[in-house]
Amino acid sequence: MSQHPHSAHPATAQLFSNPVRLLAPMEGLTDPLMRQILTQIASDLGRPYDWSVSEFIRVTHHVLPAHVFYRFVPELNHQCKTASGTPIHIQLLGSEPELMAQNALAACELGAPAIDLNFGCPAKTVNNHRGGSVLLDEPSLMRDIISAVRDTVPSHIPVSAKIRLGYTDTSNLDDIRKAIADSGANWLTIHARTKTQGYKPPAYWEKIVGFTELAMPVIANGEIWNNQHAQRCCEQANTPHLMLGRGAVTRPDLIAQVDNPDTELDWQALITHQLAFLHGDAKTEMALIGRYKQWLAMLSKGYAEAKVLWDDIKKLRDKQAIIEQLQAQRDEV
Repeated sequence: MSQHPHSAHPATAQLFSNPVRLLAPMEGLTDPLMRQILTQIASDLGRPYDWSVSEFIRVTHHVLPAHVFYRFVPELNHQCKTASGTPIHIQLLGSEPELMAQNALAACELGAPAIDLNFGCPAKTVNNHRGGSVLLDEPSLMRDIISAVRDTVPSHIPVSAKIRLGYTDTSNLDDIRKAIADSGANWLTIHARTKTQGYKPPAYWEKIVGFTELAMPVIANGEIWNNQHAQRCCEQANTPHLMLGRGAVTRPDLIAQVDNPDTELDWQALITHQLAFLHGDAKTEMALIGRYKQWLAMLSKGYAEAKVLWDDIKKLRDKQAIIEQLQAQRDEV
């Protein structure tokens, strides 16, 4: 696997001195509570995430007040790190270069260690408002946004971008690559599908290769569910750097298994983290129960025990009753 020189940015060179493993920003899924749980598990397994990226903060008409940044990224109260010490990079989404730059600066002034710019979100509402992956059809605007942010935030703070392979198809990949090359971005994360392909298998890791010729690190993302997928992705994409998304929620030990396939988090150990989740912060108890059930449904694809538990609790609407079911499962051993 060939290596390309890092951009001259000292923080970037330090961050990418070894293969990096990131926890992906997933709208409505990897919120602050889920980040706290998953980064804690990774840390306990001895392979912490190098960093995670916040859910996107939508930039529309003005510079957002501080409380909005704190709501999306409460880690700003703790040096922008989760309880286990994993740094959180702040992700912005929008289409107005100067406004994006001013919001990025505001985030940096609150303590953001890095700014990530979202050009990959496939959500129809976001795309209809000229945000996320629809901008892949406007590479020059994408370049202008990244450049404006890079020129505005302090030079020691890295600026990265996350893209897909295109909006409806991959026909303008060359234009996207040139725009990124000219933008001043410090690194690039690529979800190896177009917006139209959504999250449907497969991911086209081999289409990332052209970007690894750029003078910046490239992180591959998409359809990595186990160690074999991770190895194949690195080979086909020609990069050692990976961002883990739904696979990391389904198997929270995936982060460790990428480099050591024998590492395993058994169900009993995972119950402790599920109980911690159920004691976490949420707007309402019903919201917390809904989020937990969403996670458990995903865990049921990775753990047979989760499927059994799902059948027992899917109709429960009381948090304490769910906690008791989990405790009963734990005590069965």
